Amino acid sequence: MSAEDRRNLHAFRDYVVKTLDPTYILSHMAPWFKDDEVQHIQAEKNNKGTMEAASLFLKFLLECQEEGWFRGFLDALGHAGYSGLYEAIETWDFQKIESLEEYRSLLKRLQPEFKTTVNPKDILPEISQCLISQECEEIIQVCSNKGLMAGAEKMVECLLRSDKENWPKTLKLALEMEESKFSELWIVDKDAKNVEPKVLEDDEMETSDIQIFYKEESECQNLSQSSSPPSAASPTCTPLKPRNYQLELTLPAKEGKNTLICAPTGCGKTLVSLLICEHHLKKFPQERKGKVVFFAIQLPLYEQQKSIFSDYFEKLGYKVAGISGVTAETVSVEQIVENNDIIILTPQILVNSLRNGTIPSLSVFTLMIFDECHNTGKNHPYNMIMFNYIDQKLGGSSDPLPQVIGLTASVGTGDAKNTKEAMEYICRLCASLDTAVIATVKDNLEELEEVAYKPQKFFRKVESRTTDRFKCIISQLMRETENLAKSIFDELGTVTLENVSQIQNRSFGTQKYEQWIVSVQKACMVVQLPDKDEESRICKALYLYTSHLRKYNDALMINEHARMKDALDYLKDFFADVRSAGFDETEQDLTRRFEEKLKELESVSMDLSNENPKLKDLSFILQEEYHLNPESRTILFVKTRALVDALKKWIEENSELSFLNPGILTGRGKTNQNTGMTLPAQKCALDAFRTDGDKKILIATSVADEGIDIAECNLVILYEYVGNVIRMIQTRGRGRAKGSKCFLLTSNADVIEKEKINIYKENMMNESILRLQTWNEAVFKEKILQIQMQEKFIRDSQAKVEPVPDKENKKLLCRKCKGFACYTADIRVVEDCHYTVVGDAFRKCYVSKLHPKPKTYGHFEKKAKIFCARENCCHDWGIHVKYKTFEIPVIKIESFVVEDIATGAQKLYGKWKDFPIEKIPFDATEMSK
Repeated sequence: MSAEDRRNLHAFRDYVVKTLDPTYILSHMAPWFKDDEVQHIQAEKNNKGTMEAASLFLKFLLECQEEGWFRGFLDALGHAGYSGLYEAIETWDFQKIESLEEYRSLLKRLQPEFKTTVNPKDILPEISQCLISQECEEIIQVCSNKGLMAGAEKMVECLLRSDKENWPKTLKLALEMEESKFSELWIVDKDAKNVEPKVLEDDEMETSDIQIFYKEESECQNLSQSSSPPSAASPTCTPLKPRNYQLELTLPAKEGKNTLICAPTGCGKTLVSLLICEHHLKKFPQERKGKVVFFAIQLPLYEQQKSIFSDYFEKLGYKVAGISGVTAETVSVEQIVENNDIIILTPQILVNSLRNGTIPSLSVFTLMIFDECHNTGKNHPYNMIMFNYIDQKLGGSSDPLPQVIGLTASVGTGDAKNTKEAMEYICRLCASLDTAVIATVKDNLEELEEVAYKPQKFFRKVESRTTDRFKCIISQLMRETENLAKSIFDELGTVTLENVSQIQNRSFGTQKYEQWIVSVQKACMVVQLPDKDEESRICKALYLYTSHLRKYNDALMINEHARMKDALDYLKDFFADVRSAGFDETEQDLTRRFEEKLKELESVSMDLSNENPKLKDLSFILQEEYHLNPESRTILFVKTRALVDALKKWIEENSELSFLNPGILTGRGKTNQNTGMTLPAQKCALDAFRTDGDKKILIATSVADEGIDIAECNLVILYEYVGNVIRMIQTRGRGRAKGSKCFLLTSNADVIEKEKINIYKENMMNESILRLQTWNEAVFKEKILQIQMQEKFIRDSQAKVEPVPDKENKKLLCRKCKGFACYTADIRVVEDCHYTVVGDAFRKCYVSKLHPKPKTYGHFEKKAKIFCARENCCHDWGIHVKYKTFEIPVIKIESFVVEDIATGAQKLYGKWKDFPIEKIPFDATEMSK
C-alpha cells in the first residue's frame, strides 16, 4: 500500500460512498477492523443509512495502519461481488462508474412510477447479475414481508448503488422481456436511429432498442394436416404433409418472384415460409449456396421461429442461427451471416449492420422473408432495410438482389375511403417490399374455410348507468390531485413543460387521460433546474401525483364496464401497497384524502341500485348461448387487465354464471404490479382452456388476438373492444368453429359505427386485392417502379441537411469543474470521426494514466486515458493514442461544456455530430512544425 494509493482512495471516496454497502464486506475485513468499529458501522447503517455507513467505513479504513489492509479491502470487494468498484480502484479509473450517474439521476426521479408499475420479483432473475447476491435476497425478503411496492423501492435503492456498467441496459432488456410500461420511460439508447462511426473510446458496439410493433404469431397446429394439433407453445412441432391451399400460396415464390402472401390468421403461414425456403435453397448448385434471412419483429416470436427453422432445416443438413437485440453484443453478426445458411433476425440488427458496414450490402442474401410485412412503412426497421434494397435496385448496381417474400394476415387499407384509394395504399406497400405478386388462396378456398372459419357477427348496443355517484366522488379526488400537481407547475416558474400543464378537453376515466399522464411523466425527464435537489424533489412529486391519477383513472374505467365494488377494491389494494412502502409526506396526504371518502364509496358500491346495466346484457347473452349449446366455448375480449380481473370475479360470484369457471389470459406487460402473465402462465391458461372441459370461458386482453394459438371456440364477445381492420380480422379469427358467433357489446354508438367501418374496410381490402390480381404483371411492376422512384426522390430531397459549420472560435470547459481546456480553433478531425487538439497549451490541461485495456484500431494504438489536471477534478476527457507516428490526445465532446466567447452562453453536446464545429482535418505537416 503506497501513500499514493491512500491519497487516491481519499480522492475518489465519493464514488465508493455512493456504491458500497460496507455491511456486505465487514466479515472479510475482520483482521483490520475492531469489533466496536464493526458495530459502529452497522449501527450507522440502521440509524442513518447506507451512505453514512460507507463514509464511516472509509474513515476507519483510511486510518488503518496494519499491513495488507488495502489488498484485503480489494479482496473483500471481489468476494462480495463488487467487480466494478474493484476494477475502478485497482486501476484508479472511475470512468465507468461515473458514466452511470445520469442513469442514477433518471431512476431517482422515476422512482415513484417504478414502484407502482414494476413487479420486482418478475425482473429480478434478469437483473440479478447487476446486484450483490445479498441485495437479491433482501429484495425477495422485503417483497414477502412488506409487499411488492416496498420491494420495488428496495430494488431501486440497490440499482442506484450498482457498480455494474451494464445495469441500465440490462434493466431495459428485463423490462422489455416483461413488456413493462415503465420501459417507455427507461430510455437507454437515446439516439438509436443515428448510429455514429465507432469511436476509439467506445469498447462496446452500439445497438438499437428493440422496437415493438403489431405482431401475428405463427401457429404450430397448422404446420400440417394433423387433426390433433400439438401445443402452440411448443416450438418443436414437426410439419407433416402441407395442405393444398398452403402449396397454392407457395407457387409464385417458388417461381422466384417477389411475393406478398396474404392469408388468414391460423392457416399456417409458417409452413408456407418453410416450404418456400427449402425450395429456394435446393435450387442452388453445390458450388454456390443460397443464404436466407427471416425477420421476426418481437423477441418471443423470434425465439419461436428460430426453434422451428432449426428443427426443420438442421435435419436436412442446413445451418441455422439467429441474432436478436439480446445477443447482438456477444456475437459477431458478420460471422453468423457468413457461416450459416438461414439466419433469423430481429430487423434492427440488419439495419445497424448495414449502417456500420458489418454487412456490406443486401447482396450477401439470396432470400429475405418479412413476417408481419404490413409493418413496412414510415421509420419501421423493415422499411429501413427496403430503402437500402430499393436504392441498390434504382442505383443500377450489378450485384444481384435477394428475392423478397412478405407474410401477413391483412395488408390493411390505411386511410383509404374507397376501393381506388385502397388499391393505391396496397400498391405502395408492394412498392416498399418490391413485390409485384400478391398471393392469396383462390383455388382451394373451401379447404381454407375449413381451417379459418368466418364467424357471424352481431352488434349489441347496451346502456350505461344514468347516475354514477362513485364517478362523482373519484372525479373530485382527481381534481384535488390535479390542483396539487398544478401547484408544482407554478413552482417551476419560467421552466415550463410544453403542452403538459394545460390539459384541454380531457375526460376522467379515458385512455386519452392516461396518455396525458404519460406525456407529463416523459416531460419530467428533461426538466432542468439549477438546484439539482429541487429538481429531484419537484419531479418526484409530479410522478407521485400522476401515478395516483392513473390509478383513479383505471378505477373509473373498471367502474364504467364492471362493478363499483371491483373498482373500489382496486383502489383499496393500491393504497394498502402505498402504506406498506416508503409512504412519504406526499403519499400520506394523498392517502388521507382517499380515506376521507372511503366510507361513502363503500356505501355507494354496496347499493344494489347501482348495478351496471352492461353486465345484465352480458349475462343475458352468456346464459342464452349456453342454453342453446351447453358445450359452447367462449373468448371474452376486454380492453384492460384490471377489467379481466373484475369480470372474472363477477362471473365467479354470479350464481347464474359461475358454472363457466373462467380462465384469464393477459399480456406479459405490467400496468401495475399485480397483473401481467409470464409465458409459462400464459401457456398454462391456454392449455387449461384447451383440455379442461370445465373451463368454458377465457377472458382475455389483446394478447389473444395477436396470433396466440387458441383452441376452436364458437363464441367470441368483444366487450367495449374495437381496433383497426387488421386487429378485427385477427380477433374474429379466434372463433374458428363452424356456426360460431361474434358479439360486439358497447354503450357507445361510435364504437359500433367504427366496427362497421372496419368490416367495410375489410371488404374493400379484399376487393382491392382481387382487382390488383387481375392486372398484367408487367403493368403492376411498372406501377411499383414509378412509386419507388417517386418515394426515393422525396426521400433524397428530404435527406438531413448538413448544418452550416460554426466558424466562430469557442471555449471548451471541463464539464465537471468548468476549468478551461482549449479553443475550438485548435481542434482537428482525424479520419472523419476522431477529434484531437493541437498545440502545447492543451497538454498542460490534462494528466494521463496508462489505459487498463490498451488496444489497436487501424492506425490507432490506444495507450492511456486522459483526465482534467485541476486539483480534485480528474474528470475523464478521453484517451491518448499513437496515431501512425504521432502521440495525440483524442477527446470526447460529452466531457466538455462549449462556451461562446462573446456572449458567455454555454451549451452541452452529447456527440460530436451534434456540434456544428468547423471540421479542420488533421495535418501531419502542422504537427511537424
